[in-house]
Amino acid sequence: MKLYNCMLLLSLVLCVSAQNWFTDAGAFIRDAYRGAEDMWRAYSDMREANYKNADKYFHARGNYDAAQRGPGGKWAAKVISDAREDWQGGISGRGAEDTRQDQEANAWGRSGGDPNRYRPEGLPSKY
Repeated sequence: MKLYNCMLLLSLVLCVSAQNWFTDAGAFIRDAYRGAEDMWRAYSDMREANYKNADKYFHARGNYDAAQRGPGGKWAAKVISDAREDWQGGISGRGAEDTRQDQEANAWGRSGGDPNRYRPEGLPSKY
């Protein structure tokens, strides 16, 4: 009987642990998806604004918004930012310094820094 009770208790503990893992994984995926949406929104706003010297602001804002979603959003922001900079660095010809500055703004936003640090004067308040 003791063996049966121990097995039952162990099964319950494992099920609860598995359920928490499953719930956590679902939350991570949801946050990553929403973080990717935040990154897309910042990109779309940047294209719409078409404002000189606003690039770093939108980098920081997209990463900030995504990271506020939680670990999944922060992960999505890093993956998207790194992929974008790797692609852009080889295609745009803007150079290593521009990529370094973009990555600095990305990291600033992901770490919870205020994106307005990079906001250019005169950018419409809509953004």
